[in-house]
Amino acid sequence: MAATVFSANRSNVLVDGEVVEGLQSLAYRIVTEREDIRAIGSGERVTVNFGLRVVQGEMTVRSAHYKLDSLLDKQAQFQIVANLKKDESANSAKRVVSFDECFVESKDFSIGAGGTVVTTYVFTATRVREE
Repeated sequence: MAATVFSANRSNVLVDGEVVEGLQSLAYRIVTEREDIRAIGSGERVTVNFGLRVVQGEMTVRSAHYKLDSLLDKQAQFQIVANLKKDESANSAKRVVSFDECFVESKDFSIGAGGTVVTTYVFTATRVREE
C-alpha cells in the first residue's frame, strides 16, 4: 500500500475548537513504561511487563498562542485535534488525530536573528486517537 502524503498547508490544528494560527509544527511520541523480567541464571529476559502509557508532544507557533498561555497558567485540561488533508478536493485522503485530556507542561520562547518570535509549547495527553 502506498503512503499518503498529507499537506501541512491544507491541514489545521485546533485547541478546544479554535484554530492555532501561525502553527509551525506539531510532533508527538507515545511513551510506555516497561520492565524487563529476567531469566534466573541467565542474562536474558523471559518477558516484559508494560505499565503507564502517556503521550508527549510539542507545538511550535510563530509568535505566541494566548489560549495555550492561559491553559498553562491555569493548569487547565484541553483537547487538540489535527485535521490532516492531502489536498482541497472533496474525495482526497483525510485523517483526524485527536489528543485527549491534554495539559501544557512548559513553554519555550525565542526571538531569532531575523526578528521572528517562536514559542514552543510542550504538552502531555492521556491518549491519542487516529481516525
